[in-house]
Amino acid sequence: MSSRRNFIKLSALGATFLGGGFHLERVFGGSLSTAAATKPIVISTWDHGIPANEAAWKILSKNGNALDAVEAGVRVPESDPNVRTVGYGGYPDREGKVTLDACIMDKDSNCGAVAFLQHIKHPISVARKVMEETPHVMLVGQGAYDFAISKGFKKENLLTPESEKDWKNWLKESKYKPVINIENHDTIGMLALDANGDLAGACTTSGAAYKMHGRVGDSPIIGAGLFVDNEVGAATATGLGEAVVRMVGSHLVVELMRQGNSPENACRLAVERIIAKHKDVKDLQVGFIALNKRGEYGGYCIHKGFNYAIHDAAGKKLIDGKSKF
Repeated sequence: MSSRRNFIKLSALGATFLGGGFHLERVFGGSLSTAAATKPIVISTWDHGIPANEAAWKILSKNGNALDAVEAGVRVPESDPNVRTVGYGGYPDREGKVTLDACIMDKDSNCGAVAFLQHIKHPISVARKVMEETPHVMLVGQGAYDFAISKGFKKENLLTPESEKDWKNWLKESKYKPVINIENHDTIGMLALDANGDLAGACTTSGAAYKMHGRVGDSPIIGAGLFVDNEVGAATATGLGEAVVRMVGSHLVVELMRQGNSPENACRLAVERIIAKHKDVKDLQVGFIALNKRGEYGGYCIHKGFNYAIHDAAGKKLIDGKSKF
């Protein structure tokens, strides 16, 4: 079990304490997943969303804006080498190169993204620079790297000894088969609603472990890995990116909320749409989380094992997402 998975120790009653001494409630089966929350609130995918949410909450709790909060939040796993699926220390592609994807979107539908970015620890911050300082939405590869360097980002080696060792072991057989809920599906997506009632979102990943060099998934694609509509709500995805891209998954979730569905139900309907388009979902995992303008939140996935983190004025929660199977 990885250090990330050991981060939380849960009692059978659902209450525990983390190293810092704070209380964390874990909710099983998503029973609070459509509960109304007093804004501000931040929600993010997976248990590494707990420390990410803490960073975001420091901004939200001081009446900061949602955009600043989501950027600060996802920078935490981006810089943590123990989170092997995001940023520094992420699993490399089959050529041993760590390539990163990220996007960010604000309340006014401004958005920025980077894809196939190498040597830069915080792709989310580069994505924000793309949004705010270029006429474009996405920069990729060498162009994204050159832009980052021009904006003062440092070139760094993102391949840690642990990831390099795992890659060399993988090379012995070079078999590529994503394992659900483990190395290929721990993107962090984060959504926030600030005290002013404005939404923003961010999504960042090192992508599927041992992918083909140059592969890009859903995480940097607006509408697929992330979508924000300040009139309705926001959604973000995790799981096999190709399946999410085909359905423009996060946009679909937001549109389903526009039709009157709760966040959880919108996520469920989007998951069912993906299932209907695939003949075999035994080894396919996709999950969504969503947050609407009222501060209601929810999540849903194909297979059990997906969880998401909440932080609001009432405290912190880790919720086991409901699943189709």
